[in-house]
Amino acid sequence: MMRALYTASTGMYAQQLNVDTIAHNMSNVNTIGFKKQRVEFQDLLYQTIKRPAANEDINQPVGMQVGLGVKPAAITTLFSQGNLQATDNPLDVAIVGSGFFKVEVPGRDEPLYTRNGAFKLDAEGNLVTSDGYKVVGVEAIEQGAYDIVIEKNGRVTYMLPDSDEPIEAGQIELAKFTNPAGLQKIGSSLFAPTANSGEPEDWDPEEDNTIYLEAGYLEMSNVQIVEEMVNLITAQRAYEINSKVIQSSDEMLQTASNLRR
Repeated sequence: MMRALYTASTGMYAQQLNVDTIAHNMSNVNTIGFKKQRVEFQDLLYQTIKRPAANEDINQPVGMQVGLGVKPAAITTLFSQGNLQATDNPLDVAIVGSGFFKVEVPGRDEPLYTRNGAFKLDAEGNLVTSDGYKVVGVEAIEQGAYDIVIEKNGRVTYMLPDSDEPIEAGQIELAKFTNPAGLQKIGSSLFAPTANSGEPEDWDPEEDNTIYLEAGYLEMSNVQIVEEMVNLITAQRAYEINSKVIQSSDEMLQTASNLRR
């Protein structure tokens, strides 16, 4: 059989995975704290038909190698900063920099991590995510509290009707990773550390000024619609071209099979 049939089929599969990834990016264009993904490809093995020769009698500097197609090598998550959107909600918090919020998830011994800062107060006054997972570092806020303030260093304070001084509820804990792209995606905008991401490093606002919080803002998805549309068109055309190669190879085989002596 012709190599082109199998080679083009690897290209169609690779572009199908590429379109799947683009579709995932575009479907999460309005997801708070979402980080887009990118498919990376590698060429497959090469079949050597003729090796280059260089000796006293002959000098052939170029040989003959035929490639056998392409394979998806990785799907990388890009943790570039998303745009900040003002909400005027004091419980909405955006991270500027490379940190992650720590949240406690029932059934897990270790906290999970997220960039989604759309926090709420539950019935007990705990600062929680939309799924009800408690934010690490903040104690329960007393009933009747008002003027809740989240400072740039994560410190949370509030006022009570019978108090003239703000009451401190703790400090939102953030963590950093050596390789954020190595984090495992859990879903619901949550990440879990792995051996590839490295151990979480606690953020110290007094020593690290590259990270700070912005209350009243949310970090939106870093997906760029125009860029994804261009990538989608490119992937679609690449898929079509590979299908044309299969069609052409089939026509060549049909011609060969119809030969008569």
